[in-house]
Amino acid sequence: MTENQNRLSDMLQVMSRNGWRVTEQRKTLAKIFTEHDGYLSPKEVYDKMSTHYPSVSLDTIYRNLRMLSEMGVLEHFYFMEDGLKFRESCTDHHHHHLICLNCEKTLHFEFCPMQKGIELPGQYKIMSHRFEVYGICEECQN
Repeated sequence: MTENQNRLSDMLQVMSRNGWRVTEQRKTLAKIFTEHDGYLSPKEVYDKMSTHYPSVSLDTIYRNLRMLSEMGVLEHFYFMEDGLKFRESCTDHHHHHLICLNCEKTLHFEFCPMQKGIELPGQYKIMSHRFEVYGICEECQN
């Protein structure tokens, strides 16, 4: 089994564990992300899905992307120019991201600002966090 097939199988198992019926449409949606190395906007996902399923709605795509993000299958990022985008989750260990605003190349880094002992107001209980740094990668600077 190839790496993409393993990742696809993992995504489908997470859907199933979360009570989702694994339909052909959802298999196709998962396959789009395992075959794409990078970020996709909901519109880009819609364009890819509508070639296979002409009656699919953009609302259905948004709803599925949101649910897959809540399940941890997809990660979402907000780009200042391009808005909300999604990509396959990389949750094998805790890390954060450096994201190039030009080419969208993403690098992982292990530093976590939460480990520095942040003082929060009141009795705020942190359940999870994300930390992304946006900039221009070395290749795009040249």
